[in-house]
Amino acid sequence: MAAPPASADAPRLPPPPAAAGDGPDRPAERSEASCEDRSRQIAGGCPGPEEHCVSFPSHTFPAKSDYMPGTGSNAESLDRLLPAVGTRRSPRKRTTSQCKSEPPLLRTSKRTIYTAGRPPWYNEHGTQSKEAFAIGLGGGSASGKTTVARMIIEALDVPWVVLLSMDSFYKVLTTQQQEQAARNNFNFDHPDAFDFDLIVSTLKKLKQGKSVKVPVYDFTTHSRKKDWKTLYGANVIIFEGIMAFADKTLLELLDMKIFVDTDSDIRLVRRLRRDISERGRDIEGVIKQYNKFVKPAFDQYIQPTMRVADIVVPWGSGNTVAIDLIVQHMHSQLEERELSVRAALASAHQCHPLPQTLSVLESTPQVRGMHTIIRDKETSRDEFIFYSKRLMRLLIEHALSFLPFQDCVVQTPQGQDYAGKCYAGKQITGVSILRAGETMEPALRAVCKDVRIGTILIQTNQLTGEPEDHDVPEDKIFLLSLLMAEMGVHSVAYAFPQVRILTTAVDKRVNDLFRIIPGIGNFGDRYFGTDAVPDGSDEEEWPPRASLSEPERA
Repeated sequence: MAAPPASADAPRLPPPPAAAGDGPDRPAERSEASCEDRSRQIAGGCPGPEEHCVSFPSHTFPAKSDYMPGTGSNAESLDRLLPAVGTRRSPRKRTTSQCKSEPPLLRTSKRTIYTAGRPPWYNEHGTQSKEAFAIGLGGGSASGKTTVARMIIEALDVPWVVLLSMDSFYKVLTTQQQEQAARNNFNFDHPDAFDFDLIVSTLKKLKQGKSVKVPVYDFTTHSRKKDWKTLYGANVIIFEGIMAFADKTLLELLDMKIFVDTDSDIRLVRRLRRDISERGRDIEGVIKQYNKFVKPAFDQYIQPTMRVADIVVPWGSGNTVAIDLIVQHMHSQLEERELSVRAALASAHQCHPLPQTLSVLESTPQVRGMHTIIRDKETSRDEFIFYSKRLMRLLIEHALSFLPFQDCVVQTPQGQDYAGKCYAGKQITGVSILRAGETMEPALRAVCKDVRIGTILIQTNQLTGEPEDHDVPEDKIFLLSLLMAEMGVHSVAYAFPQVRILTTAVDKRVNDLFRIIPGIGNFGDRYFGTDAVPDGSDEEEWPPRASLSEPERA
């Protein structure tokens, strides 16, 4: 469903009530996206090539004039927000376009959202299934674009999002331009101030699921920092900036274009507060720059781009009605894409033999008896946990038999030689896919002394830009899952043909909601005693497993 272009005659919906005074504030226009991208690395270091990884697994919205606060004047509101005349200027703080002190996470009441992205999903042929859904957020300086972006991210409730700020892509200034910037005489609000070639190439790579290096811009020195940050592809990419719609090639990459329309007085107040308190600038300099560059640039370059927007959001983050409608539209788009990928996966390998990389635990009477217990919906939680742990222990013991061993001779206490076997590798590392995957960790620790345990990890090949797993060859990665469907086995095998797949059983079918049939239900809820997810939800948890790659949804 494509959102219709905005027009002056488009219907405008009634807004939510606004509190007296100014709208919600935005502290600074800078990217919240790329912070410490190593937050998901394996604990204790990354396995090398000789180490083994055991894995568990449109509309136009209400005009601001329709709902400006009825109490108090705009002048009073502005006076209340402006810094007092004569107040001491705060010390100059180092403000950059990218955060380095916080991990790339956004925690909501429902889930943790990774804002540095992740590698792409794979289709039935082992290639990227769909390009990411790219949203452009345009609007004047300090209009609230980043705040709107964060509200969209939280309301979308998808685990992988990239938030890319145009602030990161200011061009490198010459010495003369640096001197002009220091005197507030350089126009940072002109299209020529941005590196559009780098923006376009970066966004293209992100949509393809590749990793990118993004510059970190220092607003206090008007320069790029030496260290660039790494971002990965994601389900959703949100690109925000004052000139987000100023380039034709860039527009073609955006699936949805949103213009945040905030009153110019409010934008000026926010800019004053930000530049004085966070960037150590004086009020005269900020107002000079605003009158000389910011306001003329908005009138000439930014406001005209409103006509290319699919959606116009007056009053920014205060317009929750608009944001709710945007999120509903995006949910329908993402659901359509996801279902088409899953349907292709479900039908792609019907009647095909299971891959040779699959090894299923022998279905002895003992194993079948334990499966009977954990599959029974009447089984108590205590029994479910007990017999699940037993199966996990057997599965890990089974997986260890596929590790490389070499001949060795030891001497017994009786002084006799014994010709035996010893492990030929260097290190075993377990990587669990949370949350159910962590239930396998105790069993792995019980049979592998001093094993290193980590969670999902993402690394990128520096030459190709493709996601990989710390240079661990596929044939040294084992994927362990308590239960799998044939569709999942085929999907993993096609995406990662040399990864060994180990499970205690393979069920043949999935239902219309892509749940394993007959299956064991939601493993996480049954194991942890949490509330069951209603039918029709996308939140069902698959059986426990872990992996360096991403087969969790397969």
